[in-house]
Amino acid sequence: MPSSSPRPLAVVGGGIGGLAAALAAARAGRAVTLVERAAQFGEIGAGLQLAPNASLALDELGVLADVRRNAVLPPRLVMMDAVSGTEVTSLDLRGSAYTDRFAHPYLVTHRTDLHAALLAACRAEPLITLRTGLTVTRAEQDGDHVRLSFAEQDEVLPADAVVAADGLHSRLRRALTGEGDPVCSRYVAYRGAIPTGRMTGRMSRAAADEAVMVWAGPAMHLVQYPVRRGELYNQVAVFRSDSYTPDSDDWGTEAELERRFATACDAVRDALPLVARDRRWPLYDRPPLQRWAYGRIALLGDAAHPMLQYLAQGACQALEDATALGRALRELPDAADAFTAYAARRTERAGRIQTGAHLFGELCHLEGMGATMRNLALAHRSPADFDDLAWVWTPAPDTVAAPAATASIGAPA
Repeated sequence: MPSSSPRPLAVVGGGIGGLAAALAAARAGRAVTLVERAAQFGEIGAGLQLAPNASLALDELGVLADVRRNAVLPPRLVMMDAVSGTEVTSLDLRGSAYTDRFAHPYLVTHRTDLHAALLAACRAEPLITLRTGLTVTRAEQDGDHVRLSFAEQDEVLPADAVVAADGLHSRLRRALTGEGDPVCSRYVAYRGAIPTGRMTGRMSRAAADEAVMVWAGPAMHLVQYPVRRGELYNQVAVFRSDSYTPDSDDWGTEAELERRFATACDAVRDALPLVARDRRWPLYDRPPLQRWAYGRIALLGDAAHPMLQYLAQGACQALEDATALGRALRELPDAADAFTAYAARRTERAGRIQTGAHLFGELCHLEGMGATMRNLALAHRSPADFDDLAWVWTPAPDTVAAPAATASIGAPA
């Protein structure tokens, strides 16, 4: 149901979550102004995994076909023991057990490709106005609107309501909740995608297989999979830093990366020199937040539920947020009521996945007898057994709507 307010809905943040939220709101008939603090739209990082819950959300937003053009449909998810080099367990992503249970594909893609597809859809949507170079410094609300102020100019933007999709270090979340900084996990990632043509031997064969490979080891792991139609190979090396201090950036260094992976098998050691070293990414999250809606301001994506990457659900949950928000805006004419309904539908599920990511990280990083017991417990698990992950990959019933078009099925970050 379109809003009767003459003011637009404002979305703060032009990342994956913010663009998806703007698109979902426009699809619900709302005029939207999206403000991004960077001078131009863009996305940093490398690959990401889009489980079927994310593909469903992209389908509902009408951009799944565009995303699939550049994505890869991996045949398997494989967990390997990073020390022994032996396979621990795998999941078949193209067999009947998968296609019978999940209506949408499991995709891997480059973050910039997903962002570009969402940005193109927003630019093509007449109800969306995109503005860059604007840093929100204040959001003041009264009973029927919100006023946004910016660091770069004296202009004040009046909005019917505001969606805060301004990321892990969200200024709006801090202002609403009074919280401090996100929590550092003491883990750090080095990641990037390289041309597949640079790979030889074992790595070349792994890229050709197109599987998502997770090499699990003591306080470290390596993730590998192809992106961008198989032209690039994404690698992420993650490890716990023993030199972490909260007030310093001098931890999680390349030297520490090498030491942590020193006990890894030859396949992992061969891959390590090709992992990008130009930037290190400390891994942060927060405890689940019980309240996402504050009158006419609502949180979305990492601003609402920053999570560790061990279930590969960060972007997936932001996309779920966006489609749930769109449905609430379609059903309820008043944005404050819609925000309350949106938060009620999403808070418990996203919080459970935040907690689950911690638990899966602990399982992945076991050592010694713990790793041995993990491997034994998973050794006889069937590649067709999705029971452990189905709750993650299937949105709760009250958040599912009929997609724009049913996707066909083709052939952890």
